Amino acid sequence: MNVLTQFAATETEAAGGDIFSTLGIDWQLLILQIIAFLILVWLLGKFVYPWLMKSVDERQAKIEESVKAAQEAEAKAESAQEDIAAMLKEARKEAKDIVVTAKDEAAAMVADGEKKAKARADKIVKDAHEQLEKDVIAARKQLHNDTIELVALATEKVVGKAVDSKADDKLIARAVKEAE
Repeated sequence: MNVLTQFAATETEAAGGDIFSTLGIDWQLLILQIIAFLILVWLLGKFVYPWLMKSVDERQAKIEESVKAAQEAEAKAESAQEDIAAMLKEARKEAKDIVVTAKDEAAAMVADGEKKAKARADKIVKDAHEQLEKDVIAARKQLHNDTIELVALATEKVVGKAVDSKADDKLIARAVKEAE
């Protein structure tokens, strides 16, 4: 350590005893550099920093705008999800209503078909009854005519001679009335 202090003391003595000159600092150059630095700071403050701050502020505004847009998009997405859920619920309700309506219409068609089938069956039964009545009436008439012929034959056999048709009809009619 002794060598270092001796070296520093030697340099100080050689420079005239001024510590700044010993360090190699020139006062005129230092003042010039300080003035240049102040001019540089003033120029940067006047022209560069405002532009730089404007750019930073614009970027910050864009970032805030993007965050706001993202929040709005998220809110819209949530709203859209709710709308979709509501639409699905409505669609399910409409589908259920359609199924219920279809079942009701099918039941009505079945009931209508049964009603038509019953009406057709009733008509067939009615027609059969009418035909049966007609057949019974025709059979009675045929039986009546056959009975008249048999009575006429029996009368002819009993009386022994044929009676004319007018007398025969009168006789037969009177016998039928008595028989009824």
